[in-house]
Amino acid sequence: MRVQNFFVPIQLKTCGCILLVLAVFVLITDILEKFHNKVNNTKIIHPPTISDVTPPAGVWYNFCKLKPLSPKEAFEEDLLLQSIAWPDTPPLQSLSLRKSSDPAHSTFTILDRMGGGQWQIGDKMEVIIKMYDFQGCPKNCGGDVIVARLHNPTLGAGVAGKVVDHLNGSYSAVFSLLWEGSAQVEVILVHPSEAVTVLGRLTREQPDRVFFESQFRSGIVSETTTCNVCLRPSRQPMCNYTDLHTGQQWFCYKPKKLSCDARISHSKGGFTQNITVMENKLFQRYALSILYVCSESMLIFFFFYLSGQISRQPEVILDSGPSGYYYQGVWRALGGTTVWQFNTSSAITQCLRGKVIKMYGDSTIRQWFEYFNGALSGLKEFNLHSPKQIGPFIALDYPNNIFLTYRCHGPPIRFKNVPISELHYIANELDNVIGGSNTVVVLGIWSHFSTFPIEVYIRRLQSIRRAVVRLLSRAPETLVVIRTANPKALNLYETLTNSDWYSLQRDKVLRAMFKGLDVHLVDAWEMVVAYNLPHSLHPQPPIIENMINVLLSYICPHKGG
Repeated sequence: MRVQNFFVPIQLKTCGCILLVLAVFVLITDILEKFHNKVNNTKIIHPPTISDVTPPAGVWYNFCKLKPLSPKEAFEEDLLLQSIAWPDTPPLQSLSLRKSSDPAHSTFTILDRMGGGQWQIGDKMEVIIKMYDFQGCPKNCGGDVIVARLHNPTLGAGVAGKVVDHLNGSYSAVFSLLWEGSAQVEVILVHPSEAVTVLGRLTREQPDRVFFESQFRSGIVSETTTCNVCLRPSRQPMCNYTDLHTGQQWFCYKPKKLSCDARISHSKGGFTQNITVMENKLFQRYALSILYVCSESMLIFFFFYLSGQISRQPEVILDSGPSGYYYQGVWRALGGTTVWQFNTSSAITQCLRGKVIKMYGDSTIRQWFEYFNGALSGLKEFNLHSPKQIGPFIALDYPNNIFLTYRCHGPPIRFKNVPISELHYIANELDNVIGGSNTVVVLGIWSHFSTFPIEVYIRRLQSIRRAVVRLLSRAPETLVVIRTANPKALNLYETLTNSDWYSLQRDKVLRAMFKGLDVHLVDAWEMVVAYNLPHSLHPQPPIIENMINVLLSYICPHKGG
């Protein structure tokens, strides 16, 4: 392996280089409700007082039985499962560290421009990646998890590439050339195919490896039991907290001395790591490799590059291009949307004047609430004495009639000590939103579903989509914006519980689920991949600022900052 120059001038017909980096990596008070007639009237659905129940029959996953879907929804689920079906990966019995994908041995080729000549803005550049194992032998199957980008840190430019698996150990990464100047190709091997085999096994056999707890209390008597979407068979009876309106199931083992009605809080309980010695070595090898690279260099341009060659081959035809790209650190959306820059508090205030912004979801949506709370000088947060991680949160700019709320989604959610009264399902919340031209609904729900069968996530999105359809039917001028998933830094724990492979599948399902509806997406996946910053579950401030500009541009499409 030889070290090559950091930049590759894509206008010149010279060989570029590719870096294969290993990454195992509202509670609304009555007073405030009366203040603004557009505020959501929260309706708490109390869990049914049923004990000694068992989960309804439906789907498999060994002990994890899901409620049957209607024929229409079951057909949709089948189509979704087909659309995210992953290529075959090495079987468990043949897993070998030496035969796993090794970036140090892998090579790439930058193909000539179609038709010859110099590269032009608007062209698509294709890179062929060929994977080899630690013995230097070529891989003959697909299934590696690969993310790619083309970027120029000096120009603050970047775009995500589209990766195509040829199912034979080779991959194509296709990039749209969208700025004038030089560019560097970067390809990240998130997981080798062997790791995908293990991750799939964990979901099939241990969908409850992240478990939850609820505290029950009556007077001085207190008990804590395990809860989850599915519980393993036990002599201990269960409490059924399945939501009557959405059908979202949730169960807890019944406390020995107290009734199911005595449940007062929800918490993440912990994580059960049940992997073999070989599987542990597989993940640890990649974890240690990325740590080694980081310890050897502090800046990305010191990384080693694999040499590449230029040749001519047929170009891969893709259905769609990127949703946008960065230039000078600013996200430029493609497909007709103009992204304005709201760089000042006054510009954001002008856009949001008279608006009710209701945010629902996980901590990646809470991050947006925190951004607004810090960026708007006139916005004042009410102290509801809510835990920082949980919420709910409310902020108000009275002179400009801006009302902002955040509420976390219902279980499964990996937060600590959530009062049962604050466990609200998004679909139920949306059914209580009046809506209208001054209402903005922001949704983001994905990260806490990673360890569960994908069917659990599909059912949750189906219930939310039904609620969105009802909202837009009664108040079609309501603006609905959905934040997608994004890649993150992966240590061993994150790999086993929140892998980018899990997130990628859920991201695809979310996009398909809301396709064709009058909703807008903030493409967090591409915005994180394309930016020259390390991946993070909670993206760094420059990326968040760009996401907020996209959101505000949906709210104020004809207003600049």
